Amino acid sequence: MNDWVEACTAGDIDEEDVMRFDHAGRTYAIYRSPEDEYFATDGLCSHEKVHLADGLVMDDIIECPKHNGRFNYKTGDARGAPVCVNLKTYPVKVDAGKVLIQVG
Repeated sequence: MNDWVEACTAGDIDEEDVMRFDHAGRTYAIYRSPEDEYFATDGLCSHEKVHLADGLVMDDIIECPKHNGRFNYKTGDARGAPVCVNLKTYPVKVDAGKVLIQVG
């Protein structure tokens, strides 16, 4: 199953920001980089399952709002304690102003 799902419109996310997207019982985080590119990861921190959309985005890092663990949202790599498990990332494309992620 490699379905592309509309998550939002390109204008819904400010540069260097993140938003939550729920689909089919899963939570995703959609990011817009300072370079105006879009990315998607699992929406819950791998440490304590807190919503990453409530966190702080700086450059290519998302910081979890609960214990300040950090991930590179472009690669999913865990970058700071207490997180040690990487996030899953998902392909993203923008088509006609709509941000689509590939789920499955």
